[in-house]
Amino acid sequence: MRRNMWLYLACLIGLYHLFRRYQERQVVSNLEDKYVFITGCDSGFGKLLAKQLDLRGLRVLAACLSEKGAEQLRHETSDRVETVILDVTKTESITAAAQWVKEHVGNKGLWGLVNNAGVSLPSAPNEWLNIEDFLKVLNVNLIGLIEVTLSLLPLVRKARGRIVSMSSVMGRLSVFGGGYCISKYGVEAFSDSLRRELYHFGVKVAMVEPGFFKTNITNEKIFSQSYHKLWDRLDPEVRQCYGQKFLDAFLQSTHDIQNFCQPDLSLVTNCLEHALTSRHPRTRYSAGWDATLFFIPLSYLPTRLVDYIISWNYPKPACAL
Repeated sequence: MRRNMWLYLACLIGLYHLFRRYQERQVVSNLEDKYVFITGCDSGFGKLLAKQLDLRGLRVLAACLSEKGAEQLRHETSDRVETVILDVTKTESITAAAQWVKEHVGNKGLWGLVNNAGVSLPSAPNEWLNIEDFLKVLNVNLIGLIEVTLSLLPLVRKARGRIVSMSSVMGRLSVFGGGYCISKYGVEAFSDSLRRELYHFGVKVAMVEPGFFKTNITNEKIFSQSYHKLWDRLDPEVRQCYGQKFLDAFLQSTHDIQNFCQPDLSLVTNCLEHALTSRHPRTRYSAGWDATLFFIPLSYLPTRLVDYIISWNYPKPACAL
C-alpha cells in the first residue's frame, strides 16, 4: 500500500512537470508589435539581450550609459532597435527616458521592462568601506531600478506586460561585503511585492538569479585595482589588523573566482528572453551551474552550516583569534 502511494506521488510530480514544461513552451503572439525597454545595454547581458530580442522581431528600446555604447549597439542590430542615454542614478535622466519611451510606444503601452543595469564595486570587507561606497552600488542596483520601474509602470500596466529584474544568487546568500549583495536582496524584496500587487492587472513580474559569469562586473583587473585603492586609504591601524597576507589572499581568492565564471552569457539572456516571450513565465530563473547546483541549494541549509561552508577558505586577518 505504501509503495503504491509513493508511486502515485511520483506520477503526479512527473505529470505536473510535464504540464509545466508544456505551458512554458507556449509563446506570446504578435511579438513584432511589442516594445521592450532594457537598461544597461552598453555591454554584457543587456547588449546581448537587445540583439536576441531584435532577432526575435521585437521592438527594442535600449538604454545605454554612454553614446559610444549606444552607437556600437546600433551598428550591430537592425532598425528595430532604438537607443537612449540613461543614467539610472539621476532622476532627470530617468524622467527624460520615460518620456522618450512613452512617445515611442504610444497607445500600445510597454510590453517589457528589463532592469539590467548594475555595478558591483566597491566590494570588500565592510570595515574597509564608507557609506559613499555603499551608495555607489545601491543607487544603481536598487534605488535606480526602483525609480525606473515606477516611472514606466503605467506603460507596462497598460500593455498588461512584463517586468523582469536582474537579481543574483547573492540575493540569496551574502558572500562578500559592500552594497552589491544588499542591493540584490532588495531587488528580490521589491520584485516579490510588485508581483503580488500587479497580478490583478495581468502584469507578470520575474527575476533572474545568475551565478558567476564573465562580464565587466567580474573583471579581475578592475577588482584588483579597486581593492588596492581601498587598502591604500585605510587607517594604518586597520591595515595592521588585517595584514598584508590577508590582502594577498583576498586578491588570490578573486583570481580563483575567475575559474568559476562562465563565459556563455546566453545562459542568462535566454532566461530573460523566456520571461518576456513565454505565455507562462516563471517567477524566478536560475542561470549557471553554480547557481542551480550550489548557491541556491546552499541557501536552504541551516545558517551555521552555510557560514562554515562559505568561510572555511576565507583569509584570516592578522589580528584574528
